[in-house]
Amino acid sequence: MLRVTGVKLSLDEDKSLIKNKIAGKLGVGENEIARCVIFKESIDARKRNRIYFVYTVDVELVNEQAVFKRLKAGDVSVVPPLDYRFVQPGHKALPHRPVVLGTGPAGLFAGLLLARMGYRPLLLERGADVDTRTQIVRSFWQTGCLDKDCNVQFGEGGAGTFSDGKLTTLIKDKRCRKVLEEMVLAGAPGEIIYSYKPHIGTDILKIVVKNIRQKIIELGGEVRFNSKVTDIIVEGHKLTGLEINDRHTLATEALVLAIGHSARDTFAMLHNRGVLMSPKPFSIGVRVEHPQTLINQAQHKNFAGHPKLGPAEYKLAYHSSAGRSAYTFCMCPGGLVVAAASEDGYVVTNGMSEYARDGQNANSALLVGVRPDDFGSDHPLAGVEFQRKWEGRAFALGGGNYIAPVQLVGDFLADRPSAGPGEVEPSYPRGVRYADLRECLPGYVTAALKEAIMDFDRKLKGFALPGAVLTGVETRSSSPVRIYRDEKCRSNIAGIYPAGEGPGYAGGIVSSAVDGVKAAEFIVSQYARGDNCSPTCRVDA
Repeated sequence: MLRVTGVKLSLDEDKSLIKNKIAGKLGVGENEIARCVIFKESIDARKRNRIYFVYTVDVELVNEQAVFKRLKAGDVSVVPPLDYRFVQPGHKALPHRPVVLGTGPAGLFAGLLLARMGYRPLLLERGADVDTRTQIVRSFWQTGCLDKDCNVQFGEGGAGTFSDGKLTTLIKDKRCRKVLEEMVLAGAPGEIIYSYKPHIGTDILKIVVKNIRQKIIELGGEVRFNSKVTDIIVEGHKLTGLEINDRHTLATEALVLAIGHSARDTFAMLHNRGVLMSPKPFSIGVRVEHPQTLINQAQHKNFAGHPKLGPAEYKLAYHSSAGRSAYTFCMCPGGLVVAAASEDGYVVTNGMSEYARDGQNANSALLVGVRPDDFGSDHPLAGVEFQRKWEGRAFALGGGNYIAPVQLVGDFLADRPSAGPGEVEPSYPRGVRYADLRECLPGYVTAALKEAIMDFDRKLKGFALPGAVLTGVETRSSSPVRIYRDEKCRSNIAGIYPAGEGPGYAGGIVSSAVDGVKAAEFIVSQYARGDNCSPTCRVDA
């Protein structure tokens, strides 16, 4: 096939015209085009009065070689191989089947690859299945009764289940396409393969997660919910087993450690057992909410509200006068700010959208980078305590019961507490208390945020809207620790393969899934598959 770039369609033109435009570009008749498949879609909105969709299309022609030889054009090339190639299994015996700890993107995709290759993996998840989990989370939002093992952070699908379901990534890895293709097979819309900003929303993501779990089971794997690993069994610096729920033991020699960025108790257990880790930089800040119509107008201008464009997004960054980075993260068009606590007595926020993105407000994390030298200690878990400090202050400032402190942007910039609502109604489901967010953020963070808001207002008109709402605090943008691993994803404890966002090697759904695939590949390349991969589990007296 040939790859043709720069195929443009205006907002008023239908995708059915792509074939005609390709024929014109290549100088062939439409009847000579056997097949065309969209490889990539992007948008060109540089001109205020004109917006184009720009496509890269893979084309199969009747006389392909002759056309390519004749054109020799810069926007036509031969399609490179796209198929994912499974790694060759190793030869070392694996007495017990591999275990995957966690069912977020890294865990699910590690489990899926192992299952597809015949290793019958066992996936352990401390939380519940996604349907039960959704009920538990909604109950927490309504009542304030927190389940510490099943919440926005823990349970089937991981933290990304309650998000916008963004599938964008900055990594360049052929496995990315494999991940997206598997998601389409599991029920995601086909457009995610080529869309310039693919997303599936929390509603479709839940369907995808369930279907991937079912596929793993169909292929011989097993998934156990409400199964928290409370200890690891190590003999001679080698993993030999796991303790589950302080009661069961399970023998295994290969563990994909895909625990997510909020598994603080698991981090502590692993550290106590000699798993090497260190504190890593991350970011903290707030969620900012604007009217979605304001963002649409600022970004799409004369075309705001056009059905083909959908709700507008933004991604902004600023380098403060003090040298700290400030940026927006995980922007959720038409979404909600959600209560994302995973421990008693701490307020944590996150953002979430459904696939339609049809809510009144746009929200985004507004964050400032923090470094290990901000944590006040060089302990590997110092970043965790740093998070807890500010989450605890937010809990107290909100008055308890997971009510979140909020402040209007105008008041925040003027260093005065907010006394009541402005034109944007906060969407945080547990309720809010108007306050002064300087009481639950470090001074250097508030200083950088104030500079950033004014800079972003110059880039996106209306960002500093006085009545926009800031909700505190957001602390879980990435993991506060990095668990050591070598070039083959191996921890210092033989048999442990840290993967995904929790151990500090990914950020976002796709990159985490890719990292889980990598960890599974290394297990496959080392061990032979066979009937001797049998589970061994007993209940200790």
